Amino acid sequence: MPASLQLQVDRTLTFARLKESPDSYRGRLILVGGEVLSAKRLKDGTRVEILQIPLEESQAPGTDRMTSEGRLLAIQREFLDPATIPPGTRVTIIGEATGAMTLPLDETDYTYPTLEIKHLKVWPMRDNQASRPGSYSGPAWHPFYGPWYRSPYWR
Repeated sequence: MPASLQLQVDRTLTFARLKESPDSYRGRLILVGGEVLSAKRLKDGTRVEILQIPLEESQAPGTDRMTSEGRLLAIQREFLDPATIPPGTRVTIIGEATGAMTLPLDETDYTYPTLEIKHLKVWPMRDNQASRPGSYSGPAWHPFYGPWYRSPYWR
């Protein structure tokens, strides 16, 4: 994380407090992490829906989704291709609190605290994420040639 931004982060502002009263903290910077649930390109930026997960000492989000205190929406004003942060991507954000937005979530309405992204850190996939359907993390296992066979068609 950039040192200049880390010095501006309000360390007393927790996600729980932000979620409880998002309008009270407008303009303050918060450090928050979690797992991307979706990303959508809008006219004026990209909106990322994140399941908040408490940060570890390394500032990476933990792995236990049950520790989540809720969801948030983070807006990236510059171009951010949603394909670069697919669902399941772990992120840490320094963001400026901008209020709240209420959107449908399944059969109810959910009020999301909103942040404008000032810095976005994307964490590498963990081993258990690499085995998810649709992901590819290296040479494939081949029944005749072993686990490190690389097809000539994948070059």
